[in-house]
Amino acid sequence: MTDSRPLDDFDRRLLACLQADGRLTNNELSDRINLSPSQCSRRRSRLEADGFILGYHARLDRAKLGYGIVNIISVTLATHNRDNARRFADLVRGLPQVLEAHALTGEMDYFLKVVTTDLKGLSEFVNDILLPHESVQHVKTSIVLDSLKEDDALPL
Repeated sequence: MTDSRPLDDFDRRLLACLQADGRLTNNELSDRINLSPSQCSRRRSRLEADGFILGYHARLDRAKLGYGIVNIISVTLATHNRDNARRFADLVRGLPQVLEAHALTGEMDYFLKVVTTDLKGLSEFVNDILLPHESVQHVKTSIVLDSLKEDDALPL
């Protein structure tokens, strides 16, 4: 990682453009933010090296790929200690159907966003993977009926 300097307006506009479409070429970026293609290339490289840009990804249609159900699962751990939390984190990191996993304050310890193909897949995930795991005490599952907003774009 290089020494990062504060972001200026050009950096923010470049990041906003790439966040909307990561396939933009330096020529296309230069047209949108009014910098030369070489300046865009240098800025993009610096933003990548400084860790502002973590990667470029294709956004896939989960339903077309057979993942018809999105589930929100709250998990309470059996015991609250570092080893148990590590065991649960190791479990979650190895489950490709878990799209998001967050440690929480409050009543539940973790929030998981999980995709499954159908209700049987959800049942198998909860009953065969989560509940039998030594780190888990309680699981509360909700099925998403409709997604009002799904966006991971940051406000720039």
